[in-house]
Amino acid sequence: MSSGIPLRKRLLVRLMITSVLIALCSVAATAWLAVQTTTRAIREEQGQALADDTDILRQLSGYAATHPSWSGVQATVRRLSAATGRRIALTTADRTPIADSAKSRTALPPGAAAAVDPLHTDTYSEPGAQLSGVDPRAVGPYRLTPLERARLGKLATLRQKCAARNGVDTTITWTPSGRPVLSDENGILPNSTVPEVCADGQLNTLTHTEETALTRLMSLAEACLRHENVALPAEGFISLEFSSQAPQPQFALGGKAVGGHPTAIGAKGSECVAEARREQLDPDVAPVAELFLGTGDSALPHFDMSNANKAKIVGVAGLVLALTVAVTALVATRLVRPLRALTQAAQQPLEQHVRVPVTTRDETGILAVAFNELTERRERMEAQRRAMVSDIAHELRTPLTNIRGWLEVTRDGIVDPDPELLASLHEEAVLLQRVIDDLQDLAAADAGTLALHREAVRADELLAQVAAAHRVGAEAAGIGLRTGTDGTSAPTGSGTAWIDVDPVRMRQALGNLVSNAVRHTPDGGTITLSAREEQDQVVLEVADTGSGIAAEDLPSVFDRFWRAEKSRSRRTGGSGLGLSIVRQLVAVHGGTVAVASELGAGSVFTLKLPATAPPVDADELR
Repeated sequence: MSSGIPLRKRLLVRLMITSVLIALCSVAATAWLAVQTTTRAIREEQGQALADDTDILRQLSGYAATHPSWSGVQATVRRLSAATGRRIALTTADRTPIADSAKSRTALPPGAAAAVDPLHTDTYSEPGAQLSGVDPRAVGPYRLTPLERARLGKLATLRQKCAARNGVDTTITWTPSGRPVLSDENGILPNSTVPEVCADGQLNTLTHTEETALTRLMSLAEACLRHENVALPAEGFISLEFSSQAPQPQFALGGKAVGGHPTAIGAKGSECVAEARREQLDPDVAPVAELFLGTGDSALPHFDMSNANKAKIVGVAGLVLALTVAVTALVATRLVRPLRALTQAAQQPLEQHVRVPVTTRDETGILAVAFNELTERRERMEAQRRAMVSDIAHELRTPLTNIRGWLEVTRDGIVDPDPELLASLHEEAVLLQRVIDDLQDLAAADAGTLALHREAVRADELLAQVAAAHRVGAEAAGIGLRTGTDGTSAPTGSGTAWIDVDPVRMRQALGNLVSNAVRHTPDGGTITLSAREEQDQVVLEVADTGSGIAAEDLPSVFDRFWRAEKSRSRRTGGSGLGLSIVRQLVAVHGGTVAVASELGAGSVFTLKLPATAPPVDADELR
């Protein structure tokens, strides 16, 4: 198909050239990315990624503070690695892997970058963590229920509105435990500035969840306090305080805050409360993990890229990217334009029959030519379909109209149902049945469901049977009907040609040809049926001396509902299905049919069928 396409025009060559250009651009872009990656690694070795490392530690500490285990941390590790470009690995104290952003398990550095322990942290990334050494997001049993959060939220909103009515603007801050805290523009709301009418104390009242957790905390701290000889009051000795500056609940012991500067006794009590609190939170936080950052412990040489070199890299990378986009867009547009035209044409309604302009000489152009040819064939088939529907309607309407008309006048008593009328109605019904049978045969042949009962048949006997069936009708029309066979060239030596056919269907096909010849042959004419063998085929011919067929009508002879008589008279032209049936029946037998004709000289219909060997006689075998 593509042998006539110039090499430079072929789609394959153009795609290869485009691929080479894109590959060159990719190599350049890859080199640039490699330089950028190396530069970033050097900056990390020089400690320039400290902010990213702190953020990684902060987020992993927050995960540990809000999860009882590390089982789902892999997704967080991969997200942080993708955001920072660092390799992040978590292990237990004995180097058992917990999570790793690297796909391949490469060696880890000898020392960890940090320990992730929300109960013992010295990070300053979260407000309040440096006061107690516990990550403020580790709230454990102090986390409020949804109902408690909703209730406190309503109280905070009411208190905020009350303060606003008294000239104090406040904002609501939600602590990790789910408790709302009011603060002014400086982030703090001392009790002295709270309007007295708004200080109802309901917002700072402990919830059931907090009271339960606080009771548990006092139970855990009591043994330590007794061991340190700290005098305990008769009732609760630990209280909670809330502040927007410290989102973690602040515990007060004996009236002094744990995070303040207590006395010696206060310090011992603070230590006991802190340890008890860690014991209380321990089941709700993940165990201690070692954090490793980077790609390993190999030392990279010092390298400092100048701004001028960076500008050159950026400029070259931008130029390469622009060139890649421009070349890809140009080639893709030229390649896609004819395909888009084909797509738009194919999506148009069938009745428009759109044709595509052929603008290229490559495979796409050949496809456009094939599409246009397919469109033309579709137009012809659509015209044939419409004509066939019209012809079928005409063929069925005529006998039905006659039958209906005679039945109506008989019903009205205008005509008596005499034998002649019944014979006429019977004739019309027979014609109607014949048209329906012909259509059924054509439909079965088109669908490949036409049943054939093949057997070896002598060609001369087949012709004799057809001639005998039509001889009376031919003689009544004054036409001579004769047969002639020539079997001298038969390879079997029997002097007779044999064919493997369904004798009933083949008699039907030859009978249609003879009936057609009788209708178009004048009085005194002759119809000849002959058979001969040519190589491995048997040729059957039906020749007449009738009116003949015009040369411009020969291509349409075997079309359905075609008639040589343009008046569409059934008496002179039949139903127009006989020759179509002949072609279909010969085709299902593996043969071909052709016609040669001349106006005024007659026509010759030629059937070519595969020859077969004669059947073996059982007596001859004995």
